[in-house]
Amino acid sequence: MGIPKIWVYAEAEGDKPVTSTLELLTKAREIGDAVECVYVGANADALAGALGEHGATKVHAVDGGDVLSGVVGASALAALVAAEQPDLVLFAQSYDGRDALSRLSVKLDRPVLTNGTDLKVDGDSVLVSTAIFGGNTLVDTVFEGEKPFLAAIRPKSFAAEPGGGAAAEVVAADPGDAGRAAEAKVLERHVEEREGPKLEEATVVVSGGRGIGSAEAYGPLVEELAKLLNGASGASRAIVDAGWVPYSKQVGQTGKTVKPKLYVALGISGATQHLVGMKGSDTILAINKDGEAPIFSVADLGIVGDVHKVVPKLIEALKARG
Repeated sequence: MGIPKIWVYAEAEGDKPVTSTLELLTKAREIGDAVECVYVGANADALAGALGEHGATKVHAVDGGDVLSGVVGASALAALVAAEQPDLVLFAQSYDGRDALSRLSVKLDRPVLTNGTDLKVDGDSVLVSTAIFGGNTLVDTVFEGEKPFLAAIRPKSFAAEPGGGAAAEVVAADPGDAGRAAEAKVLERHVEEREGPKLEEATVVVSGGRGIGSAEAYGPLVEELAKLLNGASGASRAIVDAGWVPYSKQVGQTGKTVKPKLYVALGISGATQHLVGMKGSDTILAINKDGEAPIFSVADLGIVGDVHKVVPKLIEALKARG
């Protein structure tokens, strides 16, 4: 017997649910008896098919207008929780997910478990697994106290797998009273330009670290190789902190978690913080001139050499193959 009722706080890009929402639904379907979504946006009908296919039977749709989604999401959830009594509410460890979760925690006076990597059910107990000490140790924490339990899960913790369900029923929900927080309005939205696939969804990721030498080397080495492999370009925290590339490219514990089929690490030493975000990749290729670099401990293929000599040869060979 699973958890009687699980809710997933759904997020979307355009008219499609984000992958992290589908991952949570897949897991909720596995451990729950009934799975529903709460979504803030005016296009819930467009999402109903994909959400239903991954396990949701109902979508509580909240039209928040031009108010921040986390503000409206928390106030709507507080009212819905009182009326419908879910047992567990899941959020992605994302900007909007954490915003809604933190506000809901205050409204309900409930504790939260964040940065989870797995969910387990043991009898009547719900456990959240969390990586500590840079990912070297996993700890299971058990919820106690009143329901609903509130948890945020890191993206890529589960695989998003359709279950063949019909389109979810869309039911309009009241935004609730968000108080003065609702006075802040979204005036404009700016979408960062990018070429190629999204970093967290790419099947190939090429990341650069301090070993590439300079910000000017990032394009010719990292981005060029990623483009030839039809992949996305990433980075270590070191070069993000140095201002060489934007934070949106950071892979690691405080950045994005990726699980591509191929991860190429160029000039990355392999600090534990970085390994947490990419060690689940199917195949890892590391190129570093330091043969003792920790990155080689997780690499399937390793090249001890100067990236400025190895990568141009690799790029040249790929171009020759057409």
